Amino acid sequence: MKLQISKICKNVALASCLVAGLAMTSVASEVEKIHFLIPGGAGGGWDGTARGVGEALKNSGLVDETSFENMSGGGGGKAIAYLIETADKQQDTLMVNSTPIVIRSLQGVFPQSFRDLSLISAVVADYGALVVRTDSKYKTWADVKAAFDKNPRKLKIAGGSSRGSMDHLVAAQIFKAASGNPTNVRYVPYDAGGKALAGLLTGEVDILSTGLGEVLEKHKKGELRIIGVTSDESIDGIPSFKSMGVDAYFANWRGFFGAPNLPQEKIDAFAKVLGDMYKTKEWETVRSRNGWANLYKPTTQFKTFLENQEKTISSLMKEMGFL
Repeated sequence: MKLQISKICKNVALASCLVAGLAMTSVASEVEKIHFLIPGGAGGGWDGTARGVGEALKNSGLVDETSFENMSGGGGGKAIAYLIETADKQQDTLMVNSTPIVIRSLQGVFPQSFRDLSLISAVVADYGALVVRTDSKYKTWADVKAAFDKNPRKLKIAGGSSRGSMDHLVAAQIFKAASGNPTNVRYVPYDAGGKALAGLLTGEVDILSTGLGEVLEKHKKGELRIIGVTSDESIDGIPSFKSMGVDAYFANWRGFFGAPNLPQEKIDAFAKVLGDMYKTKEWETVRSRNGWANLYKPTTQFKTFLENQEKTISSLMKEMGFL
């Protein structure tokens, strides 16, 4: 009798394992592979986000296969046009993008907008930051504000893209929130974030406007100093502008889009696997390493979020004469 019960238990256990195995397989195969399309070059924010998400998805076993393709050009427009034109072949492709898809669409840099793509999900937020050299005479936000109030044209603020771009608008928003005139911001455009950082370090400019994730590790190593961040609360000991009495909040979301007219079940599967990623230790490793904040807004939530951001940015750009 004991032997028979033991045999039954073993069979039940085996059956349980088989069921569990089938369940795991069905979850894993829901999205078996993802090809990440990156609208910029290696080393930038889009590249880091796509590769970080791919790393977490693959290392956690949520996705079996990941691949990456960098396609620079047209302020991101080349990759968008490619995704639209080759939609039938891009059923497993996710294109990373961020706030610039809203800004550049408003500016007419490219004719498409987020409405021409399948909206999968926002994934992370990278807050804006104002940065100075470690030997800068501007030690605090109070120093920067005093210099701006005295003579805003003497304060040179760099960013990694053109006038009217996100780096410019973030800096303008901060000074506007501090009762300054945003049109008085003397913005010095550079061709890329790395070049803008070099301009700061060589003394060509006084301040760098950039994403927190681009400079957090350098700040921690003492290679530069972050004056403030556009988050609600301080991060890693770095004061938020709100904590310093300046009501400036800005989150540069980064998220993913699919080809236009992607089947709804495919959209939902992509959104779900990204949502499942947040529960893994592999994702927490990537997130904390980059100083990102989680910002999961799938499908319809993503659409509402983008429409609201478009209204806010459009208003500021009109005030500054860019629209």
